[in-house]
Amino acid sequence: MSDDRGSSSLLTVLIAFGANVLVAIAKTIAAVLTGSASMVAESAHSWADAGNEVFLLQAERSSAKPRDAAHPGGYGRDAYIWSLFAAVGLFTAGAVVSVLHGVSQLSSSEPAGDYLVGYIVLAVSFVFEGISFLQSYRQAHEVATRRGVSTIGHVLRTSNPTLRAVFAEDSAALIGLVIAFLGLLLHQLTGQAVYDAMGSILIGLLLAVVAVILIDRNRRFLLGEPAPDRVQRAVLVVLLEHPEVDRVTYLHLEFLGPERFYLVAAVDLVGNDPESDVAADLAAVGARLERSPYITEAILTLSRPGATALTTETTG
Repeated sequence: MSDDRGSSSLLTVLIAFGANVLVAIAKTIAAVLTGSASMVAESAHSWADAGNEVFLLQAERSSAKPRDAAHPGGYGRDAYIWSLFAAVGLFTAGAVVSVLHGVSQLSSSEPAGDYLVGYIVLAVSFVFEGISFLQSYRQAHEVATRRGVSTIGHVLRTSNPTLRAVFAEDSAALIGLVIAFLGLLLHQLTGQAVYDAMGSILIGLLLAVVAVILIDRNRRFLLGEPAPDRVQRAVLVVLLEHPEVDRVTYLHLEFLGPERFYLVAAVDLVGNDPESDVAADLAAVGARLERSPYITEAILTLSRPGATALTTETTG
């Protein structure tokens, strides 16, 4: 059940933050010198990304806190709350600003300034954004390969919201740089600022799509995302390995954070022990399950009479 979390995710966010701050400063200077609408959109994009990394760093920090009496389910879902803030920030500070600025520049007839500065900044930005993207891609690809799934599929389904956010933002950044380059180039070749303005609008729409996807994924995990079938089967096997457990007739696993689960199971125990011993056995099995770094809380109860036993073929 191992996933891409912990120090790897923190490193990914820190690299993305550093790259976005440097790129945002360079793009802002280029936007002032060139007057390019696409460059303004890219500046807003990078500043939004840099601000979002702060939310993602907070997501990594707060979600790692151990559970306590006030939060018996732990703080794992804090990762989705802060990541949701980051996604909303990408939409408002990146997408909306870029689209509005592009629309306002559609009727502009002013020529752009120093095109060379714009091209240099875009090229340098592509390098920095590419470094950040490669870090998030390596982290996602490593886990996806172990699980036999596509990298994109893993990013969309992973319970690690910081990896998904950085991967999506870096991908959008690279595509946005290409759009900005084309907008600036067509502006230079034709003398028509409408191409530059359209570049800004397209960048904004791209960011909006990415933001909506991220918002939806975080919303799903906050509502209660069930564990995938492979995890359900793995946990069923672990439960049946306990000597006290004869059968498992019900199993529910729900994400409480990045690769952290809330477990509810109904089991039949071996033998016919007195009620007090049964309660102790259930508590003992639950306690052993909670020693796993993946199980935050485990609740076990007795199966109802006549319930059908689960198997690895029927689980999920």
